[in-house]
Amino acid sequence: MQVIGLCRFSWPGEGGFQVEHPDLDARIAYLYSDARMEARLRQFEAIALPGLRAQTDPDFTLLVIIGETLPEKWRDRLLALLEGFPQARVMPMPPGPHRRVMQDAINDARRDPDAACLQFRHDDDDAVAIDFVERLRRAARDCAGLLEGNRLVGFDFNRGLVARAGPQGLAVAETVIPLYGVALGLAARGGVRQTIMNFAHKKLNRFMPVVSFGDSAMFIRGLGQDNDSRQRPGIPEPKLTRPDPATVQLLHDRFRISEVDVRRVFAAR
Repeated sequence: MQVIGLCRFSWPGEGGFQVEHPDLDARIAYLYSDARMEARLRQFEAIALPGLRAQTDPDFTLLVIIGETLPEKWRDRLLALLEGFPQARVMPMPPGPHRRVMQDAINDARRDPDAACLQFRHDDDDAVAIDFVERLRRAARDCAGLLEGNRLVGFDFNRGLVARAGPQGLAVAETVIPLYGVALGLAARGGVRQTIMNFAHKKLNRFMPVVSFGDSAMFIRGLGQDNDSRQRPGIPEPKLTRPDPATVQLLHDRFRISEVDVRRVFAAR
């Protein structure tokens, strides 16, 4: 079964953000500011890419959606980070309604629209475990009867960590959160054009059956000052601590994330 992931890398669309802007120009200015783009590229390099590159099942496609107006210096930096990662496909897209444009991007990537496929969404500051694609495929096989009886089925791997990265390394906390948006997949029956990007991730179980797995750490949710989901007042701040030796080993074994690499990437100027 084909597996398609989608990552919006600062794509200036209509909707899809919790931070509101008065117009498209204001949104573009916010997304492409130097400080924000530096932070996103560092998170992408140090947190998101290591686990994606090391997937135990490499048979997947990752669509990296960027704006057609992304300045050349940032586009070049992004392309350099993706060298040697054949699963990644950078797709410049014009502004448009968020859900429709993302739906079209995923459906255009389906090799056979009449065959079932697996999909996942991924933010550029998050990580999935190295066996995420393998586990997603296994979940679909194990739930074959459920897939036969439903147009869409969700798969939620809800155990992981939240982490803040910086020049001093990582501060982390373990967590179990349902429908967090990272390590969240969906099976779409052949001929169904709705995609994982058509639904708010926290509300996925309102529209389809969702099977949850909480047996092992499957995600890292990256925390930063420019997180879209953390811009509203009243967002609780998790209690983060420096990783102990067991957590350092888990970060390497499950996500291929190294404290040395994190410090190097975030200390660079």
